[in-house]
Amino acid sequence: EWGWGSFMTCYFDTAKISVQNHAIGGRSSRTFITEGRWDKILETLKKGDYVIMQFGHNDASPLDDTARARGTIKGIGDDSTEICNPIRKIKEVVYTYGWYMRKYVKETKAKGATPIICSLVPRNNWKEGKVSRSADSYALWAKQIAEQEGAFFIDLNELVAAEYEQMGVEKVKTFFPVDYTHTNKDGAILNAGIVAKVIAQIKPGKLYKYLLTR
Repeated sequence: EWGWGSFMTCYFDTAKISVQNHAIGGRSSRTFITEGRWDKILETLKKGDYVIMQFGHNDASPLDDTARARGTIKGIGDDSTEICNPIRKIKEVVYTYGWYMRKYVKETKAKGATPIICSLVPRNNWKEGKVSRSADSYALWAKQIAEQEGAFFIDLNELVAAEYEQMGVEKVKTFFPVDYTHTNKDGAILNAGIVAKVIAQIKPGKLYKYLLTR
Protein backbone atom coordinates (compact mmCIF):
# COMPACT_ATOMS: atom_id res chain seq x y z
CA GLU A 1 0.00 0.00 0.00
CA TRP A 2 1.36 3.39 -1.04
CA GLY A 3 0.03 6.95 -0.83
CA TRP A 4 0.83 9.47 -3.54
CA GLY A 5 2.68 11.77 -1.11
CA SER A 6 5.54 9.28 -1.03
CA PHE A 7 6.32 10.01 -4.68
CA MET A 8 6.10 13.81 -4.90
CA THR A 9 9.89 13.93 -4.70
CA CYS A 10 9.92 12.35 -8.18
CA TYR A 11 8.44 15.53 -9.64
CA PHE A 12 10.41 18.28 -7.88
CA ASP A 13 14.02 19.41 -7.94
CA THR A 14 15.00 18.30 -4.44
CA ALA A 15 18.41 19.93 -4.83
CA LYS A 16 16.59 23.26 -4.56
CA ILE A 17 13.65 22.54 -2.25
CA SER A 18 12.87 20.07 0.53
CA VAL A 19 9.82 17.88 0.04
CA GLN A 20 8.48 16.22 3.20
CA ASN A 21 5.69 13.66 3.32
CA HIS A 22 3.89 13.65 6.67
CA ALA A 23 0.87 11.67 5.48
CA ILE A 24 -0.02 8.52 7.39
CA GLY A 25 -2.69 5.98 6.65
CA GLY A 26 -5.80 5.57 8.75
CA ARG A 27 -6.05 9.15 9.99
CA SER A 28 -8.88 11.62 9.51
CA SER A 29 -8.82 15.40 9.48
CA ARG A 30 -9.60 15.13 13.19
CA THR A 31 -7.13 12.47 14.38
CA PHE A 32 -4.21 13.94 12.46
CA ILE A 33 -4.66 16.88 14.82
CA THR A 34 -5.52 15.06 18.05
CA GLU A 35 -2.48 12.78 17.68
CA GLY A 36 -0.24 15.85 17.58
CA ARG A 37 0.90 15.31 14.01
CA TRP A 38 -0.25 18.72 12.82
CA ASP A 39 1.46 20.48 15.73
CA LYS A 40 4.77 18.88 14.73
CA ILE A 41 4.40 20.31 11.23
CA LEU A 42 3.56 23.75 12.60
CA GLU A 43 6.72 23.73 14.70
CA THR A 44 8.90 23.97 11.59
CA LEU A 45 6.48 25.53 9.10
CA LYS A 46 7.70 28.92 7.92
CA LYS A 47 7.01 31.71 5.46
CA GLY A 48 7.41 30.58 1.88
CA ASP A 49 6.54 26.95 2.58
CA TYR A 50 3.65 25.07 0.96
CA VAL A 51 1.28 22.61 2.61
CA ILE A 52 -0.52 20.17 0.32
CA MET A 53 -3.28 18.53 2.36
CA GLN A 54 -5.81 15.80 1.68
CA PHE A 55 -8.38 14.37 4.08
CA GLY A 56 -11.76 12.71 3.75
CA HIS A 57 -11.32 8.95 3.35
CA ASN A 58 -11.67 8.25 7.06
CA ASP A 59 -13.84 11.17 8.14
CA ALA A 60 -17.05 9.25 7.47
CA SER A 61 -16.17 6.78 10.26
CA PRO A 62 -18.06 6.76 13.58
CA LEU A 63 -17.22 9.53 16.04
CA ASP A 64 -16.79 7.33 19.10
CA ASP A 65 -16.40 3.69 18.11
CA THR A 66 -13.99 1.57 20.12
CA ALA A 67 -11.88 0.69 17.06
CA ARG A 68 -10.54 4.11 16.01
CA ALA A 69 -12.92 6.94 16.96
CA ARG A 70 -11.79 9.04 14.03
CA GLY A 71 -14.95 10.32 12.35
CA THR A 72 -16.02 13.93 11.92
CA ILE A 73 -19.43 15.52 11.55
CA LYS A 74 -20.51 15.73 7.92
CA GLY A 75 -20.40 19.10 6.15
CA ILE A 76 -18.56 22.38 6.59
CA GLY A 77 -20.67 24.13 9.23
CA ASP A 78 -19.87 25.02 12.82
CA ASP A 79 -21.69 22.04 14.32
CA SER A 80 -20.01 20.22 17.18
CA THR A 81 -20.77 17.51 19.70
CA GLU A 82 -19.06 16.33 22.84
CA ILE A 83 -18.18 12.67 23.09
CA CYS A 84 -16.34 10.43 25.50
CA ASN A 85 -13.47 9.16 23.39
CA PRO A 86 -13.18 5.43 24.21
CA ILE A 87 -9.60 5.23 22.95
CA ARG A 88 -8.10 8.39 24.43
CA LYS A 89 -10.24 8.00 27.57
CA ILE A 90 -11.15 11.70 27.62
CA LYS A 91 -14.05 13.94 26.72
CA GLU A 92 -13.59 15.43 23.27
CA VAL A 93 -15.49 18.01 21.25
CA VAL A 94 -15.80 16.78 17.67
CA TYR A 95 -16.41 19.22 14.82
CA THR A 96 -17.32 19.05 11.15
CA TYR A 97 -14.91 18.02 8.40
CA GLY A 98 -14.99 21.63 7.20
CA TRP A 99 -14.10 22.96 10.66
CA TYR A 100 -10.92 20.91 10.73
CA MET A 101 -10.02 21.84 7.16
CA ARG A 102 -10.46 25.53 7.99
CA LYS A 103 -8.09 25.06 10.90
CA TYR A 104 -5.42 23.62 8.63
CA VAL A 105 -5.77 26.45 6.13
CA LYS A 106 -5.89 29.27 8.67
CA GLU A 107 -2.92 27.99 10.64
CA THR A 108 -0.91 27.42 7.46
CA LYS A 109 -1.56 31.00 6.40
CA ALA A 110 -0.73 32.31 9.88
CA LYS A 111 2.77 30.89 9.39
CA GLY A 112 3.14 32.71 6.08
CA ALA A 113 2.86 29.42 4.17
CA THR A 114 0.59 28.58 1.24
CA PRO A 115 -2.19 25.96 1.65
CA ILE A 116 -3.19 23.68 -1.22
CA ILE A 117 -6.21 21.45 -0.64
CA CYS A 118 -6.63 18.24 -2.61
CA SER A 119 -9.94 16.43 -2.70
CA LEU A 120 -9.71 12.77 -1.74
CA VAL A 121 -8.65 10.27 -4.40
CA PRO A 122 -11.46 7.97 -5.58
CA ARG A 123 -11.75 4.37 -4.52
CA ASN A 124 -11.90 1.52 -6.99
CA ASN A 125 -15.69 1.61 -7.08
CA TRP A 126 -17.46 1.45 -10.44
CA LYS A 127 -21.07 1.70 -11.54
CA GLU A 128 -22.13 1.30 -15.15
CA GLY A 129 -18.64 1.98 -16.44
CA LYS A 130 -18.08 5.07 -14.30
CA VAL A 131 -15.94 5.57 -11.22
CA SER A 132 -17.93 6.65 -8.17
CA ARG A 133 -17.09 10.22 -7.11
CA SER A 134 -17.53 12.14 -3.86
CA ALA A 135 -18.77 15.22 -5.71
CA ASP A 136 -21.68 15.72 -3.32
CA SER A 137 -19.74 15.15 -0.11
CA TYR A 138 -16.05 15.29 0.82
CA ALA A 139 -14.74 16.43 -2.57
CA LEU A 140 -17.38 19.17 -2.64
CA TRP A 141 -16.68 20.21 0.94
CA ALA A 142 -12.93 20.37 0.28
CA LYS A 143 -13.59 22.66 -2.68
CA GLN A 144 -15.95 24.87 -0.67
CA ILE A 145 -13.41 25.33 2.12
CA ALA A 146 -10.69 26.20 -0.39
CA GLU A 147 -12.95 28.81 -1.97
CA GLN A 148 -14.09 30.27 1.34
CA GLU A 149 -10.63 30.42 2.90
CA GLY A 150 -8.64 31.42 -0.19
CA ALA A 151 -6.62 28.22 -0.56
CA PHE A 152 -5.53 26.65 -3.83
CA PHE A 153 -7.56 23.59 -4.80
CA ILE A 154 -6.80 20.43 -6.77
CA ASP A 155 -9.86 18.32 -7.56
CA LEU A 156 -7.99 15.04 -7.38
CA ASN A 157 -11.23 13.13 -6.90
CA GLU A 158 -12.49 14.11 -10.34
CA LEU A 159 -9.14 14.10 -12.14
CA VAL A 160 -8.12 10.64 -10.97
CA ALA A 161 -11.60 9.24 -11.61
CA ALA A 162 -11.50 10.56 -15.17
CA GLU A 163 -8.04 9.03 -15.67
CA TYR A 164 -9.25 5.68 -14.35
CA GLU A 165 -12.16 5.71 -16.78
CA GLN A 166 -9.76 6.28 -19.66
CA MET A 167 -7.73 3.26 -18.53
CA GLY A 168 -10.66 0.94 -17.89
CA VAL A 169 -11.71 -1.38 -15.09
CA GLU A 170 -9.14 -4.13 -15.64
CA LYS A 171 -6.13 -1.82 -15.73
CA VAL A 172 -7.27 0.14 -12.68
CA LYS A 173 -7.81 -3.12 -10.79
CA THR A 174 -4.03 -3.68 -10.89
CA PHE A 175 -3.56 -0.54 -8.76
CA PHE A 176 -5.62 -2.04 -5.90
CA PRO A 177 -4.19 -5.46 -4.97
CA VAL A 178 -5.30 -5.36 -1.31
CA ASP A 179 -8.69 -3.65 -1.24
CA TYR A 180 -10.68 -1.02 -3.11
CA THR A 181 -9.20 1.97 -1.23
CA HIS A 182 -5.41 1.66 -1.03
CA THR A 183 -3.27 1.93 -4.15
CA ASN A 184 -0.02 0.13 -4.81
CA LYS A 185 3.15 1.92 -5.93
CA ASP A 186 2.04 2.31 -9.55
CA GLY A 187 -1.30 3.79 -8.53
CA ALA A 188 0.35 6.19 -6.11
CA ILE A 189 2.84 7.37 -8.75
CA LEU A 190 -0.04 8.00 -11.15
CA ASN A 191 -1.85 10.13 -8.58
CA ALA A 192 1.32 12.05 -7.67
CA GLY A 193 1.86 12.83 -11.33
CA ILE A 194 -1.63 14.31 -11.59
CA VAL A 195 -0.95 16.51 -8.56
CA ALA A 196 2.29 17.74 -10.14
CA LYS A 197 0.55 18.41 -13.45
CA VAL A 198 -2.10 20.56 -11.81
CA ILE A 199 0.51 22.49 -9.79
CA ALA A 200 2.12 23.38 -13.11
CA GLN A 201 -1.25 24.64 -14.34
CA ILE A 202 -2.46 26.64 -11.33
CA LYS A 203 1.01 28.03 -10.46
CA PRO A 204 0.63 28.48 -6.69
CA GLY A 205 3.33 31.01 -5.82
CA LYS A 206 6.82 29.91 -6.82
CA LEU A 207 6.30 26.20 -6.17
CA TYR A 208 5.69 25.31 -9.81
CA LYS A 209 9.14 26.66 -10.74
CA TYR A 210 10.72 23.73 -8.93
CA LEU A 211 8.89 21.06 -10.90
CA LEU A 212 11.21 18.90 -12.99
CA THR A 213 8.84 19.19 -15.96
CA ARG A 214 6.30 21.94 -16.53
